[in-house]
Amino acid sequence: MTSFASAAIVDSVSARAAQELVRQESLAIAEGLKRQDVGLLDELIVRYQHRLLRYLLYLTSNREQAEDLFQEVWMRVLLRGGQFNGKARFDTWLFTVARNLVIDLRRKRTMSSLDEMFETAGDEDRPMGIEIAADGPTPFDQCSSGEDRDRLTTALLQMEPLYREVLVLRFHEDLSLEEIAKVTHAPLSTVKSRLYRGLAFMKPKLAD
Repeated sequence: MTSFASAAIVDSVSARAAQELVRQESLAIAEGLKRQDVGLLDELIVRYQHRLLRYLLYLTSNREQAEDLFQEVWMRVLLRGGQFNGKARFDTWLFTVARNLVIDLRRKRTMSSLDEMFETAGDEDRPMGIEIAADGPTPFDQCSSGEDRDRLTTALLQMEPLYREVLVLRFHEDLSLEEIAKVTHAPLSTVKSRLYRGLAFMKPKLAD
């Protein structure tokens, strides 16, 4: 057996082991939430607080509103945690809860959903005429310094909320496209379209 083949087998075994660890962790969290384990909730808040608040900030573009929703998300986790069955990663479910609360808030205030904020939603699945290489550096990869991160944040806040959300979930939160589809309740093809459009928007904004 070649060293290349051996390495491929090791990588495959490692990937399966990692997936099993994630599955076991998700099931353990599900059991703890069903018991309304306050200690577990404290651990989850410490682990996910920065990611959750960042996601809410990008969705709302308002710190006070994001902080209010942050508290409400964790209250929802405590009271309705039994709805998490452990079949998916906890962070995927957590972002879904957060997104639904943002939509509920917008419906109360403006009678519109997050999707309805996007004026050209009907066009988002049309061919774009551009293609972004899957293995090439994204605008996120190119932003490493503090100044670049500031430019990245500014560019994100200038784009349509639906594009911004997909980029944040993919590159900040490291969710797969399939997981993003679950969070946003959108078809996978729509998620891909939003991702490509968002990256296309970012490129000229971050060009030197």
